Amino acid sequence: TTGDVIEFIDPEIEALQGAADDGRLGTRLWVMLGKSNAAIADHLPTAKLQSSWLTVGGIKRYMDGALGSRGALLLEPYTDDPSTTGLQLTPMDELRVAAEMAKANGLQLAVHAIGDKANRDILDLFADFVSPEQDLRWRIEHAQHTNIDDIPRFGELGVIASVQTVHCTSDGPWVPERLGDERSSEEAYVWQKLLASGAVLINGTDAPVEDVDPLANFASAVTRLMPRNGETFYPAQALSREQALRAMTIDAAFGAFQENDLGSIEDGKLADIVVLTHDIMTIDDTELPKARVAITVLGGKVVHQLDQ
Repeated sequence: TTGDVIEFIDPEIEALQGAADDGRLGTRLWVMLGKSNAAIADHLPTAKLQSSWLTVGGIKRYMDGALGSRGALLLEPYTDDPSTTGLQLTPMDELRVAAEMAKANGLQLAVHAIGDKANRDILDLFADFVSPEQDLRWRIEHAQHTNIDDIPRFGELGVIASVQTVHCTSDGPWVPERLGDERSSEEAYVWQKLLASGAVLINGTDAPVEDVDPLANFASAVTRLMPRNGETFYPAQALSREQALRAMTIDAAFGAFQENDLGSIEDGKLADIVVLTHDIMTIDDTELPKARVAITVLGGKVVHQLDQ
């Protein structure tokens, strides 16, 4: 472990550190600081904690709200409510200060941005800090709706698209109501376009907003099947099985600067492995919901076995 997490930065992180030190944590965590700029500004040099169990790796900020509540910040009005373009939750000057603190202290900046204006404004901000001398790996969390002109900028700037593919399949039935067909088909949940830009795409569950089950996320990524209506959400942007697996393993590890320790089964890594009841790389799409975790190995030790 390098550095100490001080109580007045975040008591929850201090508690997690204590659990990790005592061997009680039970899972590996990569966490972000969510307190205000003022609350963390004086303590960031001692805030970066890195161990095999608990890593404080970033600062988290919010640019806009959610698409369902029409809080996502859009360049053009909502199709089903032309009176609004959504909400900006954090002023740009505050986001810029957070960016300055993150870069100066070797932390990643991860910004929640869902609407196309939110994504554009955060890409503009990140562009002011990108340099060849420093591998930032800053992230846009969700990146659900990105203007067609801004999609290539993820790859150009080295910005990680941290998506949650299950949002596509849970939100999909009403997304065209909010955005209209053209914006929905060309700019919403456009995972293949982001990958084509050269971006690193990582995939998480966004629990507790969505269920924590990563296998449901995998199924959403490769099928884009919406359980509410049985239809697929613009399936051309679905991920291949290999792309979906990478986004949840080695590329997700890259998104946290942990690719040398996690994300693949190789000599010298931490031996975190799951054994599944079905081969999700080969079974039919309709069989994917049946897959379960049969065995979980954490650090080389079996910590879970499915009851037979």
